[in-house]
Parts: sequence; structure tokens; C-alpha cells
Amino acid sequence: MSDIHPDVQAALDAARDLRHRIAELRDRINAIHARRPSPSGAVVPEIDAMGRLTDLYLAPGTVDRFDSDQLAAEIMAAIRESTADAGRQYRQLMDSDPWPVTEPAVGGAA
Repeated sequence: MSDIHPDVQAALDAARDLRHRIAELRDRINAIHARRPSPSGAVVPEIDAMGRLTDLYLAPGTVDRFDSDQLAAEIMAAIRESTADAGRQYRQLMDSDPWPVTEPAVGGAA
């Protein structure tokens, strides 16, 4: 027989469930990565859900093909598109009701 009051046990169970939900949501957020190519397709950045640049691919010969202003424009265009895509993915995840409401457990005898 347990010495824990049913209301305390219900609170502990709810806290454990919340920790699991938070961990699952964090994993789903961490899985978001957007890779949108530049207009020429020569530059592909990778942006995470927080808008951080995590990788940048430049196709072979890209640096030789563009002058510095054109290359900067290619990189920035691709980063803007990837950032917008990552933001859309994040909003879609958050709008999908990641926290479905469940009925709280009702304790037993007082």
C-alpha cells in the first residue's frame, strides 16, 4: 500500500506526463530544418526552427560564377526563403494543437 495521497499521486502523474509532452514537442521542433535553394539553385542553406543557419551548401564553381554582390544576393535570397519555410513549419506544428487538453485526474478519498 502506498503512503502517497491520491491527489499527490495524480499531480505527480500529471507532471510526468507534461515532461514527456515537452520532450516530444522539443524533439519535433528540433527536427525542423528548411533547405530552400537560391534563385540559381547554386546555394542551399539549412535553417532550423529557431531561424539559425546550421549549414550552407555552395555548388562547385559558385564562387567563380558570381561576383561578390551577386553571391551575397544569392545567399541572402536562399536564407530568406529557408527562414520563411522553417517559420511556416514551426507555426504549423504549434497550430496543430501540440498540447491537447485532457481531463485532469480526479483524486480519491480526502
